[in-house]
Amino acid sequence: MSDQPAPPATSVPRKFLLVVDSSAEMRAALRFSCRRALHTGGTVALFYAVPQRDSHYFATIGELMEREARSEAGEVLKAVAGDAHRQMGNYPHVYLREGDTMEQLLAVIAEDLSISVLVLGAGTGPDGPGPIVTALSGKLAGKIRIPAIIVPGHLTDQQVDALT
Repeated sequence: MSDQPAPPATSVPRKFLLVVDSSAEMRAALRFSCRRALHTGGTVALFYAVPQRDSHYFATIGELMEREARSEAGEVLKAVAGDAHRQMGNYPHVYLREGDTMEQLLAVIAEDLSISVLVLGAGTGPDGPGPIVTALSGKLAGKIRIPAIIVPGHLTDQQVDALT
């Protein structure tokens, strides 16, 4: 009989889902996700939700606003994916959704069973940690099937590296 631990039940790599936005705290969360994925043989996935616009605008204006929002989302995701590639050597999976951020985030987590960890950057300013962190640490805490890691946005690269 061996004292070695049993191999994991599955060989599916751990997938770290990072909620992407243009906040300063997202940078620390990205570094954390990439470093943890590298150290565990996992992968990183990026999530971004484009809010739906009110349909009461004239069709042309609404379409233009939606196009601009999707374009902005694409640019943000492209920049973050490039940064992840520089840190890890490969490109992350990308989930670009349209609609309410929380609804879409919960849907992605429910649909993709390979996602094993949710990573969020926490704001450190007077507005609090951010709406997703607040929701997931409150009324939605029991609604997701995976753990959520909240990375303080003020951490330096060296502090993040020490945690991973």
